[in-house]
Amino acid sequence: MKRSLYILCAVLLIASTSTSALDRIVAVVEDDVVMESELRQRIQALVQQFKQNRSALPPKNVLVEQVLQRLIIERLQLQLAERRGIQIDVLTLDQAMRNLARRNNMNLEQFRDTLLKQGLDYAVFRNQIRDEMIIEQLRKRIIDQNIQISETEVEELITRSNGELLQVENEYHVAHILIAVPEGPSPEQIENSANRASMVYERAVSGDNFTQLAIAASDAQDALQGGDLGWRDRTRLPQVLVQEIDQMTPGEISKIIQSPSGFHIFKLLGHREIEKETMVDQVLVRHILIRTNALLSDEAAEKKLKDIKSRIEAGEDFAELAKEFSEDLSSAFNGGQLGWAVSGTYVPQFKEVVDALAAKQISEPFRTQFGWHIVQLQDVRKHDNTQAAIRAKAFEQIRQRKIEEETELWLRRLRDESYIENRLHSSN
Repeated sequence: MKRSLYILCAVLLIASTSTSALDRIVAVVEDDVVMESELRQRIQALVQQFKQNRSALPPKNVLVEQVLQRLIIERLQLQLAERRGIQIDVLTLDQAMRNLARRNNMNLEQFRDTLLKQGLDYAVFRNQIRDEMIIEQLRKRIIDQNIQISETEVEELITRSNGELLQVENEYHVAHILIAVPEGPSPEQIENSANRASMVYERAVSGDNFTQLAIAASDAQDALQGGDLGWRDRTRLPQVLVQEIDQMTPGEISKIIQSPSGFHIFKLLGHREIEKETMVDQVLVRHILIRTNALLSDEAAEKKLKDIKSRIEAGEDFAELAKEFSEDLSSAFNGGQLGWAVSGTYVPQFKEVVDALAAKQISEPFRTQFGWHIVQLQDVRKHDNTQAAIRAKAFEQIRQRKIEEETELWLRRLRDESYIENRLHSSN
């Protein structure tokens, strides 16, 4: 009864504020809805993305259904993020837009004009970037922070790599299609997915466009990118593919491979060898940590660090303030010093901030699973630290692979446990 009331309220609210008399609801997602206008805008953006390769897109009815399913998954994640209080402030979003424009060799005004010329609404695009950033933060909290990697796993990967981690590295350009099965599937559900995978496989090996098949049929999160996984070394390939990859040649399609998440079909798009350096980048950083507790909220911890940063910028000594305020007991006595290290050895949020800093720069306050930090990048150097670099590389590759696997399982559970009503083909 309560859910029905929420849905009715959401429907009435959006219907009453719709700018188009022709707009309609195409899906109910928990206590929210997806409107047809949103679906049209997303399809338009995708078609623009494939403007140089329109033949890769599936028939319109198939494309519409796939895009709607992606919107449903996004909406579920945004609802969960809202319940957890995850937000992206205006300044952070503005900086992200400027960075995106810069990566396209434009300033923000040129970038806005380019989107408009392509028929894309800048405000809608900006909101979509904000949503993607919120979803990224949500996944970091739910997935990344809970990834556990043992020393045994690192040692096993180093042994399997046979010295390749920092020498000549094979990289593979791979695309894939996932035909998912529900969590705890019945034999009938497994059989249905297997039959669907067989039909898709037969079309792939018969010469159908693989990108088009992935967009049309894949249940993976990269389906709308044609299933393209990009260039990866062996340790970042899906585990189910590792045993097959050496027997494949570019252009070849793998046999159907079953895993707990479903049935996979891979296509090897390319293969290359890259000679790797043994010299690695190390960073020297120091930080101040403030932990939250029953008496100190996230907001209060962030404000406290902002005040400390202002004092440092006004001329006070970072090291002395770290000794006074930092709750990282292992580094506070040494002025917050963390010593020389490869940034990949830090937790993802910390690494991301450190990698974005210029020498001597102090970060804005940011949060990790340990609490709130400010960090200063003191220096960067090249260092021949081969064994440590190998371990760091192995650790990071295992972490990335686990994140991808856990994300797929988590999203499948999230969808299976949520109320979703697809009204796309409804006459009302």
